[in-house]
Parts: sequence; C-alpha cells; structure tokens
Amino acid sequence: MSSISVAGPALSKRNAQVKGANQEWRFLLAACGPDSSGASEVGSLFKCPPRWDSLFELAEHHGVLPLLHRALTPFRDSVPAADLATLNSKHRANLHKAMMLSRELINIVGALAEGGIEVMPYKGLALAESLYGDIALRQTGDIDLLIRAKDVSRARDVLRNLHFVPHLALPERQESAYLQSGYEYMFDAPAGRNLLELQWAAQPSFYAVDLRAEELFERAVPVSVAGRTLKTPSFEDLFIVLSLHAAKHVWAKLIWISDLARIIKLERLDWDQVGSLARHFRIRRILTMNLLLANRLLGVGIPSAAEPLVESGNEALAETIEGFMTTGVPFHPESLAYFRFMLQLRENPADRARFLTRLALTPGPGEWNSLRVPDLLFPLYRLVRLSRLIARVGHR
Repeated sequence: MSSISVAGPALSKRNAQVKGANQEWRFLLAACGPDSSGASEVGSLFKCPPRWDSLFELAEHHGVLPLLHRALTPFRDSVPAADLATLNSKHRANLHKAMMLSRELINIVGALAEGGIEVMPYKGLALAESLYGDIALRQTGDIDLLIRAKDVSRARDVLRNLHFVPHLALPERQESAYLQSGYEYMFDAPAGRNLLELQWAAQPSFYAVDLRAEELFERAVPVSVAGRTLKTPSFEDLFIVLSLHAAKHVWAKLIWISDLARIIKLERLDWDQVGSLARHFRIRRILTMNLLLANRLLGVGIPSAAEPLVESGNEALAETIEGFMTTGVPFHPESLAYFRFMLQLRENPADRARFLTRLALTPGPGEWNSLRVPDLLFPLYRLVRLSRLIARVGHR
C-alpha cells in the first residue's frame, strides 16, 4: 500500500518537529515507532543521555514502558547499571501483571460463556497480542470487555460469583437509563481495584457518537489471547473505537497513538470501510487528528487509501494536541476548556449543537445520587443535570 510519506522523510520531519522537546520525550518517540528504524534512532540519542528516572516516569505515564525497555535493550551497556536494574524490575512487574490479567481474562470469559453471555476483549491484552505480538510489549492496566447492553445485568450476576464488585449499584429505573446514556461498568476484584471494565458502547451518549457494541459484534474477528481464540473487533472498527478513546482523553497517552500507528501500517486494512464508518458517525476530524499525530510523532506515513479521510487545514489543531502531549498539561474533563476542545473536534454546527444538548440534558449517576425523585418524575433529572453542569463549569 503506497503512502503519502515514507518512513525516512516522516522520521526526518518528526525530528525537526520535536526539536524543542526534552530528551526524555525524544527517547519515548523513538522507542514507540513501529518501524525497525527506531533502534538506530534510539542509538543516536545517546549522544545526550536522558534523565533516567524522569524517562522511566514519563514512559509509565504514557503506558509505553515495555516499548522503551525493548528499545533500550540493545544499548544496555550505555545505561547506568542502577537505572538498568530499575527498568528491568519495572518490565518484570509488567510481565507478571500481564500474566495475572491473562488468567483472570480466561476465567471471566469462560464463566460468562457458561452463562450464555458473549464478550469481546478489545484493548489491553487483545491489542498486545494482535498488534505487538507479545503480551509483554504493551503496558498492562485492566481488562476491557465489550458486551451487548442486553447482557449486562446477567453478566454482573455471573461476575458476582467470581467475587467481582461493581462500582455502581443502580435501581432498575436508573440502570435502564444508564444503559442508554452511559457506556461502562467498572469492577473491583480480589486481584485488584478497577480490574475489569464492561463496556456496551464506545462512549457515553453525550459525546454524540452512537457506536454500540452490538455493531462491533457483527463484524468481529478471531484473535488469540493467552492461548485462547476469542473474538475481538475488526481492525477497521478498532481504528474507529481507539480514535474516539484517544480523542475523549485529549490524547493524554502516547500508547494510544502507538496502537493506532500499528493499525495504520496494516496492509490489509480496508480504508474504504473506515471512511464509511467515519462519515456515518461524523468523526472525520477525529480520525484526521489520529492520522496526523501518528505521522508527526511516530513517523508513520499516511496511506494513500486513507488520504481522502484527512480533512485539510487541521495541521494547527494537530500541533496544538502535540503540544498538550509534550508538556503533559492535563484537561479536567468537567472544565469549560475541555468542552470547548471537544467542540473543536466536531465537524459542523449541527454536531456541535447535538453534543451540547446531550451534555446539558443527559443525567447520570451524579444527578440520581444528588436528589431522589419518584420514577414518575424521572424526566426532571434533566433539569438537575443542567443546573449541576452550570455550577461545575462556573467554578472552573
């Protein structure tokens, strides 16, 4: 598949773009590049060694410590012994956690299957296997499973028998609304807090991108995870879902760009289908940002088949996002600045209006817990939502 830019020119462009960045950030970008040229680029950076403790802290924050470990292994003689020992220790800890999560995943999927409930892993271990070829090469967090909304209640009962405890316990009326407006339940387990996320949509409904898990199940493909063949979303769907996830969190972690960069480089990716999905959900600008960031940060050429997806005139916005990533300045998800930025990512006034309307009038657990009303008056929670949102934004 031909590309707008090939690896060499893209890498040169990236070196120029990160000239003002600190040395630790340069090491991370070199370590995360999906091309074999990354190793030589890491070697050239040793002319000005990084602050090793800052580098490891930055790598952990961005979820790319295993990739950094792999990139530094050929140059271990150039890393101070104490720092190398620290890096190796962190790498072993990640591997042990990945193995623990693999066991938990197989137990969970098996128990749910016995109950007639189908789920799909789609981040974490599944991405590590399908994109990196090794569960040790992607920093572990939790277990993310997609599930059909109609199966959530039964799945919670099965998980309770495995000693998983949901963060939310909602009455029937509220849960019915939450399955329409929310997108996930989080669970604690004996093996750790926030160990499992069950998700039935790509995002909460107020983001106004109505991609439900039912659609993803229709196009699912097999993947090997921890020695078991399971279903996971197609790479085309993954590109959409992971693009939305990165945008929702304002690209706060480099690992999300790394994942997308590896999908971009897949020869068999059907860009026509990606484009059709982007147009259907009206998220072409969000996809543009991910294509541009993969190119700017990791030197990945934009495939010619993806060129029609790239909105012109968005380089400045991509540069702004890159600045957020480089400086590590976070967005508070309930701040006025965050909502303004989300509006920038939408493509037309109608989509921005839909986002604002849903944001203002879609109540959730916060509103339901703040005031108790009879089910007959449940629609009044929209006004509660609006008043609480105004109050929160006004204080930030």
